Amino acid sequence: MVSIFIVPIIVAINKIDKPEADIEKTKQELMQMGLELEDHGGDVQVVPISALKGINLPLLAEAVSTQATLMGLKADYTGLVEGVVVESKTDARRGKLSTAIVKRGTLRKGAVLVSGLAHARVRGLFDHNGKPLDQAEPGTPVEILGWRELPLAGDLIIEVESEKKASSVLRWRQQEAQKEKAELSLEEIRKKEEEHLAKYRAERDARRLAGWFRKRSGTRSKEITETDNGTARVSVIIKGDVHGSVEAILDVLETYTGNDKCRLDVVHYGVGNVSETDVELAKSFNAIIYAFAVEPPTKAPPGVSIRCCNIIYRLIDDLKEEISAKLPPLEVEEIVGEANVLQQFFITEGRKEIPVAGCRCTKGILKKSQKFRLLRDNEVLYDGSLESMRHLKNEVDTIKKDVECGLRLKDTKIVPQPSDVIVCYSTRTETQKTDWDPGF
Repeated sequence: MVSIFIVPIIVAINKIDKPEADIEKTKQELMQMGLELEDHGGDVQVVPISALKGINLPLLAEAVSTQATLMGLKADYTGLVEGVVVESKTDARRGKLSTAIVKRGTLRKGAVLVSGLAHARVRGLFDHNGKPLDQAEPGTPVEILGWRELPLAGDLIIEVESEKKASSVLRWRQQEAQKEKAELSLEEIRKKEEEHLAKYRAERDARRLAGWFRKRSGTRSKEITETDNGTARVSVIIKGDVHGSVEAILDVLETYTGNDKCRLDVVHYGVGNVSETDVELAKSFNAIIYAFAVEPPTKAPPGVSIRCCNIIYRLIDDLKEEISAKLPPLEVEEIVGEANVLQQFFITEGRKEIPVAGCRCTKGILKKSQKFRLLRDNEVLYDGSLESMRHLKNEVDTIKKDVECGLRLKDTKIVPQPSDVIVCYSTRTETQKTDWDPGF
């Protein structure tokens, strides 16, 4: 699994302040995953920390600095800026913001940036505490204000000379994206989706084991079109405070595999508070709006369900309940009793001979009001109700264990034979629950 990483690794073992923390056991598990730790002659540094209480955080920073020194990492403070987007969000007061790491050059106010299909003229720079900065040098995490559109987490940021140049770059990128999409046939698209899905699942499983975040290589389709093939469905709209939250939720939703029983459709997703457009879309698709760490409308619109949450697993639990409510009830059988056929005999009604099974109840009880199944060599020959149940020539409603009786089936064409088995059973309905396992 470790072979998928092509960069040096520093491991931070968190939550060492908890009583049940076992650092040595964790190190052994890391070694089983293929990591060669410094304690055992390898080159992977391990730093036990507590992010909550600030324990050993200076040691972690020192480990990163040491690794950078060993690798000879240096940055160019001059020239056009390059960086990478870590997170994007819409702030209620300041507007569209992205958190980024500067990789090259020195970022200042007034710079024109392009990232993916988004661009900005920098109107403000802020540190992690929200304090204004005059500039951001390589290696500096910085919040950038001034985006026209929100860039995606993981996208590269480049500085260009002017807004005219930025517009030119964006037009070219949009044209290239459309051209690439037009040139791909439907079969090629499906093949790429299958390959991407297989790769994504493998990397996702690896990330879950290792706790790593993968840079996305593309964007998701933001909306779907409605289809109707009679399958139950739950439609949702996801709104989150930042791209990372939305992407994390979408990652979990992609683990859903029960579309054959109940379709799960993400009709739209995005960053920011719930808007009127979201509400109208929810009405059109009869969708639930999940507002993750964002503000809902002050007045809930009629006919639209808006659910607020701050923890992903609670959102998923609520969604699982919605899916389960859409599933049809299950019919469950319960064995009431069994009987062995000892002999067959016939009774005459008019000119017609009717077969009757002479039986002994061997398990439970036999109830005339329940359903009966006749089996011969484990093959079902009859499944239905009884016409008659007699004991000593008297019609009865029940037969207890070890009591002999005569059973007459509704279907007179079925002739019971000695050694056949007759099973008495009842049915009841149970609420069906989704078997979706999101992995937590």
